[in-house]
Parts: sequence; structure tokens; C-alpha cells
Amino acid sequence: MSTATHSELPFMKMHGLGNDFVVVDARAREVQITESLARAIGNRRTGIGFDQLAVIERGSGDAHLRFWNADGSMSAACGNATRCIARFLMDESGQDHLHLTTQRGDLYAVDAGAGLTSVNMGAPMLDWQDVPLTESMDTLELPIEGAPTATGMGNPHCSFFVDDADAVPLETFGPRYEHHPLFPERTNVQVVSIVAPNHLRMRVWERGVGVTLASGSSSCAVAVAAARRGLTGRDVKIDLDGGQMQLAWRDDGVWMTGETTHVCDGVITQDFIEVAQ
Repeated sequence: MSTATHSELPFMKMHGLGNDFVVVDARAREVQITESLARAIGNRRTGIGFDQLAVIERGSGDAHLRFWNADGSMSAACGNATRCIARFLMDESGQDHLHLTTQRGDLYAVDAGAGLTSVNMGAPMLDWQDVPLTESMDTLELPIEGAPTATGMGNPHCSFFVDDADAVPLETFGPRYEHHPLFPERTNVQVVSIVAPNHLRMRVWERGVGVTLASGSSSCAVAVAAARRGLTGRDVKIDLDGGQMQLAWRDDGVWMTGETTHVCDGVITQDFIEVAQ
């Protein structure tokens, strides 16, 4: 792909519990993002910086969302970005519920009150080929040291349950498993410990990004994995480096609820776009 024009590109900077995004509203104009442009915008020294880039487009629902990681690769799902964008669209329209579409599928968002936003991230994918993994196996306990659980939430997840999540050197632990041969599309990596009944502590290594302060899809995957392993019920709170999320695994999917922040608006210049692509 190449950008359709060389004009300036307005953007919004948002974050969900420190998981930060550059959001481009393309409902009124065509915007095409190249891998190199996404990577350039995502550079925290020479660009704007983000964990994910999200583009809002017109769709069959209230909006269609597309996502890029900081390394320029695309992702089918991004839970916290979806919540941030849902909050923006609800504030803009006055609606208290939305139907959003993504490569992951149809997602539904509601105003949870008290400044919180909830998004249904859909049903978890628990079969090996749907995560996906490279070969048939039980996703509850993978044949990897630590016996992590694999979960698909539109993107792959590998969740390690440990005694103390804060004691794990995530900067070296994360990339080792992001690129594990069992995961043909790489994977997000979580380390998780139990704080109290139905209360978890989680740290995240995000594929294509690195250590992040929070991750919505990772939180969903961990809530599902903990319930499947009998460590918690289906309603949990998760403490991340950037704050706390509420998760509920229901018959209609995994609901996540948390805070969102719209930081600022800006413009990416024509010169930057021309050089970056």
C-alpha cells in the first residue's frame, strides 16, 4: 500500500492505562498506511510514538477499525485502542452503545458509567488451529517450560502463571516466547500471579511492541486462561503496570472495562509522510 495523498494527516493521541495509541480518523477521507509509515510514526524518538496505530473507517456498523503495531506489522485486534475509540465515538455521537467491526469480527461497546468504557472482545478461541499454533495440542498447558496457556483473541496469547509476576525479567523473557516456534504468527506474552481470589497481577510483552503498561486483549486472554485452569472464576480484576481492568467472561464473549484518556490532537506533516513512506 501507499498513501493516497501527500497532505497533512490529523491524529489523536490516546491511551488506556498507559497502553498508548495514535488514532487517525479516516471516515471523511481515504487514508492508507504503509508498514514503513506506521513504523516511522511509532518511533518514540523521531516520530510520535505508540504501542499501536489505529485507523477509524466507515463500516457496516458505527465504524470499522484497523490496527498496526509499533514495528509496522498489522494486528487484527487491540482491546484498549478499541475502548479508547469507542469512548471518542460515544462522546461525539451521544450514543451509549456502539457496534464496531474489525478484522477480529464484530465488537460491541457500551458506556459503563463513571467515565469507564466496556468492550466485548468476542469469544476466545481455544482450539490450537485458531490461536494459531503450529501443531495439534491441548492449549490449556503447552509443552513449554512453565506450561503456559494459549488463547486466541483475534491475536495469539501465551500466558505464564508464576509465583511473582514482578520478579520475571520481562525484557528477556518476553521476546524468547514471542518468537517460539509453536506460534507461527508470533505471540503476546503475559506473566501472571494471583493476588487474591479473582484478583490477578499481570505484566505484558506485546508482539511487535515490547513491554507495555497495559493490554486489553492480553487481559481478556489471561482472564480466560485463569478461569480454564480453575485459578479464578469468570469475573476478575487484573492489576497492570498502568492501572486496573475488570474482566468478565460471558456466554457472548469477554467483556473488559476500564479507563481511557484522550491526550491531545495533532497533525503529521506532509514532509514527514513523504520521507517515512
